Amino acid sequence: MSQVAYLPVGKREQTKVQNRLAILDAAREVFGELGYETATVRDIIRRTGLAAGTFYNYYRSKEEVFAALADDGAHRFGPILKAIRAQSLGDFEAFISRALEAYFEFIADEHQNWIARRPPDEPHIHIQGETPEMAAVFKEVRDAMEQAIAGRQGPVSDPDYMAAACIAVAREVGDKMLERRPVDTKGAAEFATAMILNGLKGLPKAPA
Repeated sequence: MSQVAYLPVGKREQTKVQNRLAILDAAREVFGELGYETATVRDIIRRTGLAAGTFYNYYRSKEEVFAALADDGAHRFGPILKAIRAQSLGDFEAFISRALEAYFEFIADEHQNWIARRPPDEPHIHIQGETPEMAAVFKEVRDAMEQAIAGRQGPVSDPDYMAAACIAVAREVGDKMLERRPVDTKGAAEFATAMILNGLKGLPKAPA
């Protein structure tokens, strides 16, 4: 029986958390230095200092590691989004503007190493499907849409479609922003805000 089996539950769980963080930190560095397409699981394992068997206890491929990075990013951005919504005090347009600005600043900071080193012809990678933390971010945006509809601040339309459209614009503009040098978070936020708010204005309004 391995030594890990004799560790107290708390210590064992702490070790699992530390190993996961080590893998994710190593993956950020490796993807940033080599590019996603070039990087391999072996490169990530070398950077962690963990045994290959330990790595595969957590992730089966670099695709799973990348999805975990996306989930971790959404987990950390979620509270920022929630705070912006609370601070906007029901002002729908202010929420959209502040949320987009915060998002572009967040991803620019998140991909700082990647921006500096990523091959210029390598496209940004999208996660197929939706992680639990990404779903939580979607719900926060959707709830803001429902609140705007209820408060007659926004168009009367499908909140799922509205949230999906807003997130899609932010994601695509964000990807293009990360490809440019220098990275212009303010310009990206202003453009995306205008696109979203002006687009929403074309939808049916609540009756007076």
